[in-house]
Amino acid sequence: MAKYEKRHPQASEKAQEEAIKIAKGTQKPGQTKEQTKLIAQGIQKGIEQYKKKHKTKTRELDKQLKQVTKTKTQEPEKELVESIIVKQHWLPWTLLIVSWIGFIVYLSGKF
Repeated sequence: MAKYEKRHPQASEKAQEEAIKIAKGTQKPGQTKEQTKLIAQGIQKGIEQYKKKHKTKTRELDKQLKQVTKTKTQEPEKELVESIIVKQHWLPWTLLIVSWIGFIVYLSGKF
């Protein structure tokens, strides 16, 4: 049986280029190439950590989504019939009718 070695994944060239570009952008006068290289390595590690966290978050969200869809498909949906009873108060209707009667009387000029 072959043993699996734990390898550190090589950083992508794109991440390396971005790190170098950022390091050169923040380079101060009098800074040596070695210092800039160290800064670029730190930025590259930060990018890799961010990508790892993002990957784990998306993986967790996918797992949760799968669990939710799995539970929905397993349980048959039960149709709930709800009867909505709307009970209106008599006061607004009474005021509306009285106001219309008053408006009609006003227009007819008898008051």
